[in-house]
Amino acid sequence: MTTTEPPDERRNDPQPGSADGTLAAPAPQQAGQNGDSAGVAPATAAQPPRQSDADEGNGARESFASIVAETLGLAPGSSRRRRAVTLLVMLSIAFVAVFRDTLTGYLMIKPSVTRENDSNAEYDANKVPFTVSVRPEDDEPEAWSMVLDRALTPEEKQKLVAVENDRSGAFSYLRKLGGRPLADEATLENAPKRYKDQLASSTLGGYADVFQMNVMSARSTSVVINGWQVTDVTCRKSTGHTIVTLPPQGGASYEGLQLHIPPLVGEPVLADETDGQGESYFSTHYIEVGGGQPSGGFKVQAIAPWGQSCQWGIKVRYTDPYQTARWVQLKDGNGKPLRIRTDSVPTDARQEWVFVVAPWRLCDTSEPRKCIT
Repeated sequence: MTTTEPPDERRNDPQPGSADGTLAAPAPQQAGQNGDSAGVAPATAAQPPRQSDADEGNGARESFASIVAETLGLAPGSSRRRRAVTLLVMLSIAFVAVFRDTLTGYLMIKPSVTRENDSNAEYDANKVPFTVSVRPEDDEPEAWSMVLDRALTPEEKQKLVAVENDRSGAFSYLRKLGGRPLADEATLENAPKRYKDQLASSTLGGYADVFQMNVMSARSTSVVINGWQVTDVTCRKSTGHTIVTLPPQGGASYEGLQLHIPPLVGEPVLADETDGQGESYFSTHYIEVGGGQPSGGFKVQAIAPWGQSCQWGIKVRYTDPYQTARWVQLKDGNGKPLRIRTDSVPTDARQEWVFVVAPWRLCDTSEPRKCIT
């Protein structure tokens, strides 16, 4: 016969929490601070406090530092200082690696510039220091004599008076006929006595062959010419046949340099009407070219002996910033030693004519009354 348990009785199954399977009694609830009794339902369990924003930032930095430390191979737990130093070292290495070429180029700027400057200086120093060109003076002097190698025809003499009826017209026309103009020797009234004494005792010339000399330099630095010597003088008898002269109306003066062939002591001298007239030119002056300086140019009045036609050369002394100081022989455009021709009036001319200004006429010096008007 089957038996049943009473309906109010429950199965006494073992429960976890005790060794014998009985439920562990709950701990008595502490009274609250406000005096609540123990019978009040227990409060919700307390939650841990929320971290502040600063703590979160510190945590993020710690996490980032940990990641970087692991990336750099630092052992966990390394000090913050060691991590910082290692990070700075690695960043420096990375910076150098990225900007290596730039840094190398920057560090090499000065040596590179120095080498380039040295190379440019060597190239500049190897250039020809200067070049010189010489051409006859085109301007009409105040007083002149024209030397021709032939006699004038009657028609040419008539044209000099009737058509070319002034000094400038006659000068140009005689040059077209092949005449070589000579200027009267400059009157150096302010020259020192020693130079005037040389002129008085000399038998050289009386007429100057005037030419224009230009000095140029392609160098990037300046070249200074501070000395002059006449070299290799050779003279022969003048081939002049006819002389036509416009006499001076007073003392003649010219700008530039004056020297005799062969030169007197101290020549060339300054011919300008200024302080230093008659003094050795290169004792107080110099010629500077190159380095952006314009070309140097001046007139030279060279006086040959009476009745002679001379050729000669020039040697000049120059200095430059490359510690060079030397004498060099001037050369022409073909690279040959420069030769300058200086004429004088012939001493045995077959015809000599002179212009009389008022009224304008051409007279034979051997027969002063024989004039063409």
